[in-house]
Amino acid sequence: MIEAEAAKPVVPAGAERFRRRPGPAVYVETAIRWLCFAAAAVSILTTLGIVFVLVKEAYLFFKQVSPSEFFTGTRWAPLFQPRSFGVLPLIVGTLMITVGAGLIAIPLGTLVGLYLSEYASVKVRAVVKPALEILAGIPTVVYGYFGVFFVTPLLRMFVPNVEVFNAASGAIVVGIMILPLVSSLCEDALSAVPRGLREGAYALGATKFEVGWRTVFPAALSGIMASFVLALSRAVGETMAVTLAAGMSPKLTFNPAESIQTMTAYIVQISRGDTPAGTVEYQTIFAVGVTLFAFTMAMNILAIRLVKRFRQVYS
Repeated sequence: MIEAEAAKPVVPAGAERFRRRPGPAVYVETAIRWLCFAAAAVSILTTLGIVFVLVKEAYLFFKQVSPSEFFTGTRWAPLFQPRSFGVLPLIVGTLMITVGAGLIAIPLGTLVGLYLSEYASVKVRAVVKPALEILAGIPTVVYGYFGVFFVTPLLRMFVPNVEVFNAASGAIVVGIMILPLVSSLCEDALSAVPRGLREGAYALGATKFEVGWRTVFPAALSGIMASFVLALSRAVGETMAVTLAAGMSPKLTFNPAESIQTMTAYIVQISRGDTPAGTVEYQTIFAVGVTLFAFTMAMNILAIRLVKRFRQVYS
């Protein structure tokens, strides 16, 4: 009995009163917790609202147009007679811009990030990184005119049959546009790798190149993949630069020298107000929007699986 009494914790005087009457700090912490929860809820509800609107209007569209015709048709002409609702030309145009921009921005951005993280001096980094941030802040319309008046004439010097508006110019412009995003995020991910990993590799006799590619790069793969996904998602959703540089010709072609139209460019075309709301022509923008949303989600899921796979390999 005496041992049981001795085992009980000693409660300081006034502690029970403090528990019954929490101070102002407890209320502040509770308010901050609910404020953070509200912010997270707003983002989730916004996403759900966007998905709901897209699915609702797309459902009305697919009640009038067969999904097989929409996803397998090779002619896109919803505003002209005879009407056709094959979205493949828009999908192919979007893929051409995205793949072309990725082929330009991902290798160059990764090399720039590796250089800034492992090779550049403090003075060089202080100049190059702000320059990249300035490049990222240029309006997309400026990139579009840059593609029309500089990139396209440059391409026509080597390939004379390139059209004024062409997919190659759009891909190059978008690749330059997303290059700062890839390089900056890659540099941040590489710089976040602990210094101990580098020192351990150097202690084993590795060269600077081997430390960068075989030690630092795999350790930062998660952040690097995130930069790729963000950059490609921006390339998929880019509108003005692609519209000005690549044109608005919805034809199914794999020739980068010809004019094309992307899904975002078509949405802008219909959203100008010339098409009456509630018509099947107007509802095409929601069907295209759902397709674009599914395309972006598939990219994110693929990136997550790749990151998990490489984590297992290098862990």
